[in-house]
Amino acid sequence: MNTTPLKKYILFTLTIILFAACDQDFNGIGTDIIGDDNFEITKIEPSVVAFNQNIGPVQSNNLPINALGIYNNTAFGETTANFATQVVLQTVNPTIDTALKPVIESVILYIPYFTDATKTTTSTDGDSTYTLDSIYGPKDAKIKLGVYESGYYMRDFDPATQDGQVYYSNQNGLFDNVKGQRLNNGEAAQNDEFVFSDAEYKEETKDSDGKVTSTVRTAPGMRLNLDINYFKSKILEAPSGKLATNDVFKNYFRGLYFKVEKSGTYSQLALINFSKGTITIKYKENKSLTETDEKDRVSKSIVLNLTGNSVNLFQNNYLPIYSDGIASPNSTIGDEKLFLKGGEGSMAVIDIFKDNELDLLRKSKYLINDASLTFTIDAAAMKNDNEPNRIYLYDLNNKRQLLDYSLDASIGKTSKLNKTVHGGIIEEVEKKGTRYKIRLTNHIRNLISNDTVTNVKLGLVVTENINDVSIKKLATPISINGVGIKQIPTSSVINPLGIVLFGNNIPRGDKDYEKRLKFEIYYTKPN
Repeated sequence: MNTTPLKKYILFTLTIILFAACDQDFNGIGTDIIGDDNFEITKIEPSVVAFNQNIGPVQSNNLPINALGIYNNTAFGETTANFATQVVLQTVNPTIDTALKPVIESVILYIPYFTDATKTTTSTDGDSTYTLDSIYGPKDAKIKLGVYESGYYMRDFDPATQDGQVYYSNQNGLFDNVKGQRLNNGEAAQNDEFVFSDAEYKEETKDSDGKVTSTVRTAPGMRLNLDINYFKSKILEAPSGKLATNDVFKNYFRGLYFKVEKSGTYSQLALINFSKGTITIKYKENKSLTETDEKDRVSKSIVLNLTGNSVNLFQNNYLPIYSDGIASPNSTIGDEKLFLKGGEGSMAVIDIFKDNELDLLRKSKYLINDASLTFTIDAAAMKNDNEPNRIYLYDLNNKRQLLDYSLDASIGKTSKLNKTVHGGIIEEVEKKGTRYKIRLTNHIRNLISNDTVTNVKLGLVVTENINDVSIKKLATPISINGVGIKQIPTSSVINPLGIVLFGNNIPRGDKDYEKRLKFEIYYTKPN
């Protein structure tokens, strides 16, 4: 790419960002130009074609965030998300002397949930009230949760290629068929009637007179009592050498497999950072071989971290309206509806300009003020379902972000809302999404000013985190008019949600014609 035009674009884009801080909507570009009749601001709507593309199974190992639960969407169907992870010793080769008669008091699995910090309040007595983030489905809906000993060993490397081992979203059977015993054996609320609760956990320590001496508060999270006898045998009575290193330990104790099933009419699904999770084994043992007084026994603990290799496993029961909608995409004239679905779902492929439109713009020497794609949400199809907060547009040919993404340094209210000028953030009216608007001004400038730049296909997906531009493999590569698709953005794999958008192929005169996908360019030309 020619670097001289790029420097000009960077300077011009910084100017655009400055103005955007005051006015995020460019529909009124040119209204502030006064006292000069030598220029004219004009809008055109070049051709755009958008069509659906089924993704199929995706690489889902070692994601930064994973889904767990069951989610029902009236436009797409039902998704069940299971999870498997390796477990490692926080401190390797712990000293465990069975002669001191260690007895486990508790084994607690704890994994914190995401909370909305702006809605967390703390009272004068120290108790906090939390609002959970990234929980989808009716509040207090129950699921049947089983936490099993994993019987499947997840390798670091593929022995055939010596590349990193890849696991896919449709490989649930690898883990389910060899799972060991169920380990969460507490009350019903911790297993067959599990709820992603927003309750803070408070643990008090009291002296012999019953007076509280200390209080430990824990933010909401998955907190489960695990089988004491299992961990007594597996950890405290482990054969010699099995706890010496984590490489050995990960093959000896192959981790946990989280399996969810329905426990009623409604269910929930949560996004969780499992790598923050721990298993804490608390036990007591005698001070020495000669001191065996029960009152003087020593308290000890062993902590296991839920880190190492992991994989998210999806099972989908899609509705016909969705399956049919992505079954026969029209890559020539586009589709009427676009179905974007995260996880093992679907995306949209977008072609801008047709025939000689781009050539005419290249010859015109016009100054491009703003260019954007506007996607209107099909509210009737989405009903009251959760809507993705953001969608992501990228260069499908080269599997990379657009120039507008790279040059946008704007900061949002949260990190997920950064790059606000580039956009793709849901716009709402009365808490209901109406549309997404994505600016690709610099991408269009680059196309028009440099006739050696290829007009690439664009990919559109839902995103969980706009800052994550990494990619994951598709189990089955796709070819679209000569363009090979072998990967998908990681942020789309993570997001469990879907959105139905109006496409470009809506006949003039149809009641939804004005809701069609719009490609708009504002430019300046001399009179």
